[in-house]
Amino acid sequence: MRTEENNFGFIRDKMDIKILILYIMEKLPGPVDAVMLSDLTLFDGGFNWFDYADCLAELVETDHVVQEGNSYEITEKGRRNVGYVGSSLPYSVRAKADRITAPVAAAMRRARQIETVTEKEKDGACSVSLRLSDGVGEVISMRLAVPDEDSAKHIEKRFQDGAEKIYNGILAMLTED
Repeated sequence: MRTEENNFGFIRDKMDIKILILYIMEKLPGPVDAVMLSDLTLFDGGFNWFDYADCLAELVETDHVVQEGNSYEITEKGRRNVGYVGSSLPYSVRAKADRITAPVAAAMRRARQIETVTEKEKDGACSVSLRLSDGVGEVISMRLAVPDEDSAKHIEKRFQDGAEKIYNGILAMLTED
């Protein structure tokens, strides 16, 4: 850990770092990759990446966090424990963690609601399946025939970037008088 004279943040010891990691992960709707998690966690200035990495490894060892490849997800044990001790983090740290985590959580939720799959057909053409849900159920699902993989990837990207707009456009076209 950094020495007290160099510690300008509010997070000062390993337990605080662990609580912060769990607090942030509890706000996310699913697994997060290692780079994103460190970006979200290292805002305080009171600890460095090595301290963070040690604490994350300990959280994995104690089953508070599960690691699959390069992704990490909070376990039920981690959720329960951060529920007990999360309020021990200084208010300013929790507020900043909430502020920086909110857009990432929203983007993760949106990404989970959009599904695209390309399948290559026997004749070399492709089909692209596009699906949008609202978190409760499927809103729209369609399968398009396209001439090649480049076209399929282009359609996938456009749908991922603007699924809601595409859905609203189709709905407007179908309900116009």
